[in-house]
Amino acid sequence: MTVRYGMVGGGPGAFIGEIHRMAAALDGDYELVAGAFSSDPTKSQATGLDLGLDPARAYDSYEKMAESEHALSESDRIELVSIVTPNHLHHEVARAFPQKGVHVICDKPLTTSVEDAEDLCDLAEEHNCLFAITHSYTGYPIVKEARERVRAGELGEIRKVVVEYNQGWLSTPLETEGHKQAEWRTDPDRAGISSALNDIGSHAHNLVRYVTGLELQRLFADLGTVVPGRKLEDDAAVLLELEGGVRGLLL
Repeated sequence: MTVRYGMVGGGPGAFIGEIHRMAAALDGDYELVAGAFSSDPTKSQATGLDLGLDPARAYDSYEKMAESEHALSESDRIELVSIVTPNHLHHEVARAFPQKGVHVICDKPLTTSVEDAEDLCDLAEEHNCLFAITHSYTGYPIVKEARERVRAGELGEIRKVVVEYNQGWLSTPLETEGHKQAEWRTDPDRAGISSALNDIGSHAHNLVRYVTGLELQRLFADLGTVVPGRKLEDDAAVLLELEGGVRGLLL
């Protein structure tokens, strides 16, 4: 049975929205039927047209999408929403859907504060809705194979874990050149209190936890910038202490 879903974000100039749409289409179990793809109504309509949606279901805002979809028959309305907006919008967008009975799949990080994250957890529980965070790398077969080999003891006792996630696309100040992705990812008002760790480090930590099954106990982080003038860090080296005294390093 196909799951009907909507998307908030993922319009022109976005990156992860298209990736999520591709992933959702892989097994044919999900169908995109609605969306509020941009804060610009014209761009949202254009994206909906490109994706072959009913023009009436390419909405001007996520608020209108939540209300209008809820007004449809149960057999037609969206069953879940995929949120692929910049970080600072996750909380307010996600709040609009569980109270309409819509399950939520939100891109990481969940929110930009612990308080907002706990609010969403409470809201999902109150309305009996599923609330998922996407860590896309756990879906790769090679990662699942690594997990099974580690869990089966093929590597022996785990004593140290090293995880790296290097990206070069922000090695120059693209945010000063009007690059949409660079602008919000380096802006504390939209990205939150962290850039490198929020954006990339969260994936690296997820891989450590997923593959080894070990929970993080303590950390010591050295954060800095390699591109002068940035308001948020673009580099991090983190010493980890995992369960059982296992040592770790996240770069």
